[in-house]
Amino acid sequence: MGNAIGQVLRARLNGPVFVIGLLLVLLTARQWRGRPQPGHEVEAPKWMGSVERFSPGKAAGAGVVLSGANPKNTLLAIGAAVAIAQTGTGGADQAIAYAVFAVIATLGVAAPIVMFFALGDRSGQILAGLRDWMAQHNAVIMAVLCLVIGAKLIGDAISGFSM
Repeated sequence: MGNAIGQVLRARLNGPVFVIGLLLVLLTARQWRGRPQPGHEVEAPKWMGSVERFSPGKAAGAGVVLSGANPKNTLLAIGAAVAIAQTGTGGADQAIAYAVFAVIATLGVAAPIVMFFALGDRSGQILAGLRDWMAQHNAVIMAVLCLVIGAKLIGDAISGFSM
């Protein structure tokens, strides 16, 4: 009886995970087709230019809003939560695993800050180059992220169906 309940619970989780994975793979194709062709310059959003003039308080608020509204962050958080939920470990262990994920996920945000404090004025040119490269290749970055996360979710869901 307990095994049947476990199968129903896994099916309730694996079905939606599979569908989300498929949607992410479809989004990959859309992102890939929308990437700029070689030689075409991508124009950065207007709000991005104003960020450099933000006060520290306004920058912190914008960081909170942008991190929560960013589709890449949402996809990664959902993918991590699903992977952790599928482990079947207890709630405390899952909370610890997600906390570790959150710490690792903040490294991308922390790296430019550490670079700024470590390199001082020399960091400006490096960070500007990185910003420009990421803006130019944003569609490809999103496509790769969607493909990897989508494939992982599909794989996890399929392996969960056979349990």
